[in-house]
Amino acid sequence: MMASFGDNPTTASDWDGFRRQMPVARRWAFLDHAAVAPLSGPARNALTEWSTTACNDGSTSYPLWVEQIEHLRNLAAGLIGAQREEIGLVSNTTAGINIVAGGFPWQPGDNVVLPDDEFPSNQYPWMQLADLGVEVRRVRCGDVGLDPDRLASACDDRTRIVTASWVGFTSGWRSEVGRLAEIAHQGGALLFLDAIQGLGVFPLDVSATGVDFMAADGHKWMLGPEGAGIFYVRREHLDLLRPVGVGWNSVVDALDFSRIDLTFKDTAARYEGGSQNLPGMIALGASLDLLGRFGSAAISRRIIELTDLACQQLEEAGATIVSARPCGAETAGVKSGIVSFEVPGRDPEEIARRCIEHEVVLSCRGGRLRISPHAYNTAEDIQRLVEIVAGS
Repeated sequence: MMASFGDNPTTASDWDGFRRQMPVARRWAFLDHAAVAPLSGPARNALTEWSTTACNDGSTSYPLWVEQIEHLRNLAAGLIGAQREEIGLVSNTTAGINIVAGGFPWQPGDNVVLPDDEFPSNQYPWMQLADLGVEVRRVRCGDVGLDPDRLASACDDRTRIVTASWVGFTSGWRSEVGRLAEIAHQGGALLFLDAIQGLGVFPLDVSATGVDFMAADGHKWMLGPEGAGIFYVRREHLDLLRPVGVGWNSVVDALDFSRIDLTFKDTAARYEGGSQNLPGMIALGASLDLLGRFGSAAISRRIIELTDLACQQLEEAGATIVSARPCGAETAGVKSGIVSFEVPGRDPEEIARRCIEHEVVLSCRGGRLRISPHAYNTAEDIQRLVEIVAGS
């Protein structure tokens, strides 16, 4: 059954149950899901089962694996409010970005508009289009987050793609996806959304918000392994993109290797090319099944509660919160699972080392400390971090 990823009721015991599905929590206060998250227990079990079957029975289980892959496709569609035919399974976010950057029908003089603080993978593929005469317009962002009006002012009648992260990887600013789509569409451009820092834990409906393309790897908030991700293309754009990385799995009769007929699948699977990371995809599906038991609405509320608590206690310990954490209900939608902070007079790298010594995991990004707790984390995990910061 496809997970609804809606708003499932939760209690303290539900979150305890989630925590028991995360073996990492037995030792670590793991507050770094915006980097590379630990695998969920179900993902580990799926990997173990796949490897055991592949070792003992070889490819005789391939039909079962295909069923599991298609289960992931269905889960991904339900997660973002898409049709299953609009979902491609890719190796990572970068692969999804390159499907659009490499397949779009560019003309000299076209431009791409993006924030200047995007993760490198959402900059380099577009910058590489310079040899086709495509300009990249990088819009200045401050510490607070993306100003949609600045993004809009950079667009003109030659803007073909507006691309932005749903959640900034350093600031933690969560943009209003519908507003980003509006900015792109008002001038005839299309929106590409890098969703890796929010997908799986914040609600997203690509159909309702007008997203044209989206990609996200599963190794962060979706608690899957690296090398397994999701790509979305609005169905009406399927024939707009020239498929790149074409292989046997791109065509209608994919398993008839004796027939050469370059007729592409009428779905986003046309972009999948060749053999897939079957164990990784199957494991990602297992993690999405786990997340679907709670729903992204409930998970997001839990994460906001934990990050609000962290901000309060860190400030009391002398830290300065850099990420915008507005208190008003009308602006609370910019909050995410990412919080960046500084400890005045202290070296962030040294604090990060001390955290590891005390089995607390966070990151340094842009000269600042960054935490990113998941819904299975607890107030005790936050307290372990605060004690290190206060004692540093």
